Amino acid sequence: MRKRWGSHINYLGFLALLALIAILAWPSGNNGLLGFLGFLYFARYFRVIPDELFLLNLRRAATTAFLVEMFTLVPLMFLCTWLCQPESAMPWAFGLSFAAGIISFSLLLAVIEWRERQVEA
Repeated sequence: MRKRWGSHINYLGFLALLALIAILAWPSGNNGLLGFLGFLYFARYFRVIPDELFLLNLRRAATTAFLVEMFTLVPLMFLCTWLCQPESAMPWAFGLSFAAGIISFSLLLAVIEWRERQVEA
């Protein structure tokens, strides 16, 4: 079987590049951008060789995170419309929904990896 070009690269590690957005907190004065430093966690995946089990675990975590993001968007739209100004409700709802998806993806992937290490031990 031929090996695909780039199959030894774990592309999940490239999510760590999103941490570069935190640099914009300094010139803009927007300290909320410092939250992007949390993406540095994904730099550890550059050292993980992606095998079939890793890709399956990644797919499971990503599917769940997508569903969490989609199912939280509509209730957050109503909640933010009720709590915030109508013109700022949509950006808040999308931002919170995105954060819920990223957090659920990260936590679920960590739990799946932890369970896998427990089985190996």
